Amino acid sequence: MNGGVNGVALAVFIFFFVAVTVMGFLAARWRAAENANNLDEWGLGGRSFGTWITWFLLGGDLYTAYTFVAVPAAIYATGAAGFFAVPYTILVYPLIFTFLPRLWSVSHKHGYVTTSDFVRGRFGSKGLSLAVAITGILATMPYIALQLVGIQAVLDVMGVGGGENTNWFIKDLPLLIAFGVLAAYTYSSGLRAPALIAFVKDTLIYIVIAVAIIYIPIKLGGFDDIFSAANDKFTKAGAGGLAPAAEGQWAYGTLALGSALALFMYPHSITATLSSRSREVIRRNTTILPLYSLMLGLLALLGFMAIAAGVTVENGQLAIPQLFEDMFPDWFAGVAFAAIGIGALVPAAIMSIAAANLFTRNIYKDFLRPNATPEEETKVSKLVSLLVKVGALIFVLGMDKTVAINFQLLGGIWILQTFPALVGGLFTRWFHRWALLAGWAVGMVYGTWKAYDTPSGTQKHFGNTADVPGIGEIGYIGLTAFVLNVVVTVVLTLILRAVKAPDGVDETSSADYKADAGDPGVQTDLPPATAGAPGGH
Repeated sequence: MNGGVNGVALAVFIFFFVAVTVMGFLAARWRAAENANNLDEWGLGGRSFGTWITWFLLGGDLYTAYTFVAVPAAIYATGAAGFFAVPYTILVYPLIFTFLPRLWSVSHKHGYVTTSDFVRGRFGSKGLSLAVAITGILATMPYIALQLVGIQAVLDVMGVGGGENTNWFIKDLPLLIAFGVLAAYTYSSGLRAPALIAFVKDTLIYIVIAVAIIYIPIKLGGFDDIFSAANDKFTKAGAGGLAPAAEGQWAYGTLALGSALALFMYPHSITATLSSRSREVIRRNTTILPLYSLMLGLLALLGFMAIAAGVTVENGQLAIPQLFEDMFPDWFAGVAFAAIGIGALVPAAIMSIAAANLFTRNIYKDFLRPNATPEEETKVSKLVSLLVKVGALIFVLGMDKTVAINFQLLGGIWILQTFPALVGGLFTRWFHRWALLAGWAVGMVYGTWKAYDTPSGTQKHFGNTADVPGIGEIGYIGLTAFVLNVVVTVVLTLILRAVKAPDGVDETSSADYKADAGDPGVQTDLPPATAGAPGGH
């Protein structure tokens, strides 16, 4: 790393940070409703966002500072095996085209704010709803922490905060300031703040990647030299070159598939989706969101460029910020750092809102204050969103950064276990609520145990690939746990249906899953579904 503070880069970074801070607070007045004291307004932006706002919001939500830093860092460390993030973002869009419009429709009809709201209404089970809510909160917390890690990586490269021997308060003061600003405008403006800031964030990222993919290869002698340097590195390291060895292909494929299934199970993905104003907005977004996959593919190439540029860092998460520092003029390095920093603020805000909504609707209201008013719900969500961010900040400041990464990977294993209840429930009610709960428990226990028992690249625990039972190949632990989850759910459903175990009350109807904005309301006090009868929606 370069010594001292990069004053020019820091000045540009501060300029953009101040600009989006002002936008964050002004967002409270953007499309503001007369009565903003309800979760539809604070937590979902009034369910009023059109195609382009939703596109930027979802892009800002899914392609985070961690993505910007970690995907090319994986390429830098492991070669082409790190590209698994590109195919999974391609696989996910046809998948969500089939179920997200249905989720939006039924949520619009019944006022559902979270996935747990839907699960409770569909299966008549507060226990299953609570399991989904707790899973969502647990999976989201380390994800928020990693956004703060992304900001910290940029600050480290710019030389802000001093060295390792600097007083902890002075060293972490810039991160504390960034956290305070994020917490303040999220509390004030809710989902409207990240929705507005996402325009700046995504524009900056597209500019930086477009420049990087042209400018850096020119300085390094072209892509032939870049790939040759990367191939030499991995050949000398005994990895056999850029491409993963044959024994790594199952891991690559299962990681891609499992990650695709998990991506839109995260609460923040659903929060951004439910903020859309119509079912058609969701359908259009699933067709144009793949543009971000193109961006991600180009972004991943930066890992090879860092190798060719001779970037050497102890922490791989610093490889790309350091590449920008070394290759770009100071002023444009500041633009690149601002793109990463703002790329952390947008998803961190959405994630904290999503986690707060889960707590408020599916823990506080369902179990503690059933008669809570919309105003009280909003107040609780605002406070919990602050607590969630404080927890993430403590996690980042008090633990090794590699631990945060490992917990985020564990969160991916956990959140995948909610897939049968959510997606299965959107198409059929044949699955029994008790079977879904048992399947979830099996998947959570197996996934957590197996991850803990598997070393990662930096720790003795919390790896994400291990032997797949009965196959003898190395695969993604989350996908193996998901298969066990589904098997347990199906088998127990057959048993529970055979013994006529009681079903919960389904408050939805077939028409709810195809409803659009402006359609007349649908009666929700429907009789219990017949035991064993598929929903057939």
